[in-house]
Amino acid sequence: MFKSLQHNVLPVLGLLVAMLGAPLAQEAAPIPPLPNVMDVRISDTPERARLIIDLAAKTEFALVSLDDPNRLAIDVRAATFSVPEPSGTPAGDGIVSAYAVEQAAPDRVRTVLTLSQPAQVQQAYVLDPFEGQPARLVVDIIPATAEEFATNVETDRVASASAASAPVAATPTPAGGSELPVVTRPLVVIDPGHGGIDSGAEAAGGIKEKDIVLSFALKLQELLVASDRFDVALTREDDTFLRLEERVALARTNKADLFISIHADSFQQPEIRGASVYTRDENATDVLDKVLAEAENKTDVIAGFAMPQMAPEVVDILLDLMRREMRHLSYMAARAIVHQLEPSVELRRFPIRQADFFVLQAPDVPSVLVELGFLSNATDMANLLRSDWQDRTADALARGISTYFDGLKAPE
Repeated sequence: MFKSLQHNVLPVLGLLVAMLGAPLAQEAAPIPPLPNVMDVRISDTPERARLIIDLAAKTEFALVSLDDPNRLAIDVRAATFSVPEPSGTPAGDGIVSAYAVEQAAPDRVRTVLTLSQPAQVQQAYVLDPFEGQPARLVVDIIPATAEEFATNVETDRVASASAASAPVAATPTPAGGSELPVVTRPLVVIDPGHGGIDSGAEAAGGIKEKDIVLSFALKLQELLVASDRFDVALTREDDTFLRLEERVALARTNKADLFISIHADSFQQPEIRGASVYTRDENATDVLDKVLAEAENKTDVIAGFAMPQMAPEVVDILLDLMRREMRHLSYMAARAIVHQLEPSVELRRFPIRQADFFVLQAPDVPSVLVELGFLSNATDMANLLRSDWQDRTADALARGISTYFDGLKAPE
């Protein structure tokens, strides 16, 4: 009846037996108790919906598309549910028009999403419990064409028949991956801030920002490369000092599709904590002009977009249009990254911010700066030094990058 995410079906007999709750061989170890589903909530807009299921412990899940009416159903392997509101209508006018939670079988809790339009799962994954938060299943849903939805429904019917109507566990979408097909391999340039003689922020015990962000950047690079969706480069791979303009130049020279600068600063108020994502301040034109000065002129910046003898006033107009487009794309990237960070780690209030960071001034490369947290806050600093926190955050950031590129319109 149910299948895994598209392209991730696992027709493993032992897994099916476990999902059906069949008795195991006598010599097998006892099966741990199935968890309780604690809460189900949905955020919903016309462009994107997100389902979050809070779990007492990590467990398996399965997904299926259904028609007449159009629905998405999500099973989790669980014995009970204590959802405060097991049915309802999400606020707003989005992809999901209604939802209901039910005990579909002694070992399965099912959430059914009634769709207002054809939709498909973009990615789905389970988060470990962390910082007092329960385990979570996160399912991101985006619009689909009627043809795509019909194809998914038919694929699920075939899978149901071959599996004798048994749920088949889904494989979580890998970080940096997506259920959508890969059209191109964009170049992502990751910029670990500081380096060499520039240590960045420092904390007691010789803890330096430059070391933390390099370690994190290497983890993020590994995840993106493993997804096989991106080409990835780092502005520095060791303790090397680079001027700010060199970092920007590396991204521009290599025609990066996204530039991400990684930082972990200090602040005079130690209670301030949490991750945030910065884009360029729209009023920082004086800083932007520094990027364009001396080494190149405006015509060089728009090379390939303008004729060599174009009038100066036309060049100015095209350059302004390019700046506007990069600001828009940078905001889209920041929003996608924050959307994936949100269920995973602590965020600052208003996590999408603007500032005059020099590394965000490239007029032809979408650019964001990610503040992982603050060395001046004890909780943030402890997290920044933890490998599992770095893994969790890099995983979320990789998902955000993938979400951003999925959201770009394919060239016509």
